[in-house]
Amino acid sequence: MSTDNTKPSPTRNIPEELLSPYDPTATEEAIYTTWKESGFFNPDICIEKGIAEPDAPTFSMVLPPPNVTGVLHMGHAAMLAVEDILTRFERMRGKRTLWLPGSDHAAIATQSKVEKELQKKEKKNRHDLGREAFLERVHAFAQDSHDNIVDQIAKMGASVDWSREAFTLDEARGKAVNEAFIRMYNDGLIYRGYRVVNWDPKGQTTISDDEIVHEERQASVYTFRYGKDFPIPIATTRPETKVGDTAVAVHPDDARYSAFVGKEYDVTFCGVPLHIRIIADKDVDPEYGTGAVGVTPAHSMVDFAMKERHDLPMIQVINEYGKMDVGEPRLKGKKTTDAREEIVSWLKEENLLEKEEEITQNISTAERTGGIIEPLPKLQWFVNVNKEFPFQGHNIKGIAHGEIVTLKKLMHEVVENGQTTIMPERFAKTYNHWIDNLNDWCISRQIWYGHRIPVWYKKTEDGGDIHVGTEAPEGENWQQDPDTLDTWFSSGLWTFSTLGWPEETDDFNIYHPTTILETGYDIIFFWVARMILMTTYLIGDIPFKYVYLHGIVRDSQGRKMSKSLGNTMDPRDAITLYGADATRMSLIIGAAVGNDINLGEDKIRAQKKFANKIWNASRFVMTQCADFDASQETILTKSDTENLKELDGLVAEITNDIEHFRLYLAAEKLYHYFWHRFADVIIEESKARITDGTPEDKHAAQYILSTILTTTLKLLHPFMPFITEKIWSLMPGHTTLLIVEKWPKGT
Repeated sequence: MSTDNTKPSPTRNIPEELLSPYDPTATEEAIYTTWKESGFFNPDICIEKGIAEPDAPTFSMVLPPPNVTGVLHMGHAAMLAVEDILTRFERMRGKRTLWLPGSDHAAIATQSKVEKELQKKEKKNRHDLGREAFLERVHAFAQDSHDNIVDQIAKMGASVDWSREAFTLDEARGKAVNEAFIRMYNDGLIYRGYRVVNWDPKGQTTISDDEIVHEERQASVYTFRYGKDFPIPIATTRPETKVGDTAVAVHPDDARYSAFVGKEYDVTFCGVPLHIRIIADKDVDPEYGTGAVGVTPAHSMVDFAMKERHDLPMIQVINEYGKMDVGEPRLKGKKTTDAREEIVSWLKEENLLEKEEEITQNISTAERTGGIIEPLPKLQWFVNVNKEFPFQGHNIKGIAHGEIVTLKKLMHEVVENGQTTIMPERFAKTYNHWIDNLNDWCISRQIWYGHRIPVWYKKTEDGGDIHVGTEAPEGENWQQDPDTLDTWFSSGLWTFSTLGWPEETDDFNIYHPTTILETGYDIIFFWVARMILMTTYLIGDIPFKYVYLHGIVRDSQGRKMSKSLGNTMDPRDAITLYGADATRMSLIIGAAVGNDINLGEDKIRAQKKFANKIWNASRFVMTQCADFDASQETILTKSDTENLKELDGLVAEITNDIEHFRLYLAAEKLYHYFWHRFADVIIEESKARITDGTPEDKHAAQYILSTILTTTLKLLHPFMPFITEKIWSLMPGHTTLLIVEKWPKGT
């Protein structure tokens, strides 16, 4: 007989709520309010109320701060599910547990949204409003988005300590950002330099690599010579940049061109005079194209690096608006695409074009504006990742205080020595490869929303003065740098700025380094690496002991969710239809660390059925055990003893799986045990014993049912907190919340 169809006896003293089907929409908000009001999200309250001891081991984690640009997606929901499972598990184990929430101002993304809205509704741009008035608009938008995000985090059941909530642009974080910038500048690790950067012509700002979207587009590869007497053909997809070439590079071992290395040629290319030197460089791929590449130092980061190695001149031929900036009338002021056509026509007229072929090419575009990225030389602020300096910390294994290091060395060392473990392990290799090839980090942005660079300038007769600090020096005519800092600069301080740094607070001393950082594998470089960079330098320690990388949430067919495909899924809709518990379980089951997960409505619906099974099975047990007398001696059968032994084994396995971050295995085991062992077998076998058995046998059966239900509710709580807390509150004799019940250790 199915437990779902078992009617509770009307004579039993069963709470009225349990007689109706489980309705998550009617219970989840009230339960979350109860948790918040209890104060148990705050480790200080847990210590005050005896839930955790003051000297208990700590578990600490920061919430990867969502951008204040709108709503959370399923990737955020997966992140919240994983992090809440770990937090609830450790809290129930009596640890001093802190999960610290916050949000990210996401400078470019947020400003871009407000600018688009301003243009759409008022036909104005930010300059029409002025800096202060525009920033008021952005702050208002960010606050509305923040409130929306907080509501969504709560709907997922996230047990974060709201009393410690932080924002990357709040006053405390601003103090930390300024302190970090000034220290790094004084140590020579931050400098202002003229280098090639990613430039967004539409947004009129530099952008970071993570703000670039690569789009597949058709392109043509042109093979040609600069002039009839030029000895080496080159190939490129961007002939318009060749009017800025200052060299041709070949591989040092390429015998085809060895006789030309070191020679120099003067040519006139589409009306533009060029002086070309032939250089040998190991970064040239002799198998690609002709094995020779035109070097355009001003419009390629790779070519800029060659310029540095070979002391080449640099000529900028494209301006900030993506238009040609040369003296030749045929090209001057034209869009790059139009200039390309002009040059290709000229090559054909001069019989210099040797080959033209179609290819599929990845084009770099700005995520927020859609503009095609132009690598341009700009005067910007950079973090020098290769500069040597004396290490000031004490807590990095293998590096002594005062030892000469670089930021790259510190970033490598903490992962290689095992102080920070990246999971899954394969991403550690990816991380190290990225660090090996890391260039200086451009940290300045030409936007208004963000942390203003703490640098002041004053023009003088002999050039100008510069002052680095939070306030302008005494005297007149000091102007602050108009640029703001890259968002990743402030979020790179997240594990310790949220704990009060640069002040030495109790929170910092207790909870740092944090235990774990859980985030998506797609930002291992942009965020994880920068957090390690900042923390090892500023704190002399690691930011976290473990990095847990979750995969991308894809649709049921394995496709990436996107608006263009129409396959996006809003977590709020899933929660409304099926409840937060079902949504959480669907994001955990089948989601091994570092692996992508396919998610469709059927999967969430299946977990809603599981929630119903838990509810109905709990109702049956509470009905049948309503007259259970715990003071009476229990005489167990052999089968009862085996069931308890099996339960003990389950407790040990679930504990071990969560400790080793195998959350998907723990979830699957709980699902199968509760449904297929407890509900389908153990409960079914108990019915006859309770109805027709001897008083001793009935008592033993009731004991087994009560014990298993109580234990499995505790084991399930980190995964499905709402329904388990609700059932717990309806069980007789329970005066405390399940959220702070002790984790089971076996019977």
